[in-house]
Amino acid sequence: MTRRDALIRVIESLHAEIAALKANDVAALESATQDKLAGIEAVASFGGAPAGPELRGLAEEANRLNETCRIYVNLMAANVRRRLQNLTGDAGGGYRPGMGLKAYA
Repeated sequence: MTRRDALIRVIESLHAEIAALKANDVAALESATQDKLAGIEAVASFGGAPAGPELRGLAEEANRLNETCRIYVNLMAANVRRRLQNLTGDAGGGYRPGMGLKAYA
C-alpha cells in the first residue's frame, strides 16, 4: 500500500461515515470510523516525507470530508440537546439569571 492508497482509503471511509450519519446507522458509522482510523494509521506509517501536489490534494479532500463529518455530529448533538431541554421543560437552554455569573467590581 502506498501513501496515496492509504489517503484514498481514508477518503472512502469518510464518505461512508457521512452516509452513516445521514442514515443514522450506528453500526455502519462504527465500521466506517474504524476503517478511517486504520487508514490514518497507514498514512502515518509513511512518515512525514514531503508530499507532492496529488497527495496534498487528497489530504485536503480528506480534511474537507472530516470537517463535514464534524458539522453533522455537531448538528446532531445540538438537536439532541434541544429535544432533551424540551422534554425536561428547560427550553431556555439552561440560562437562569444570576446562576454561575458573578459581577466583579
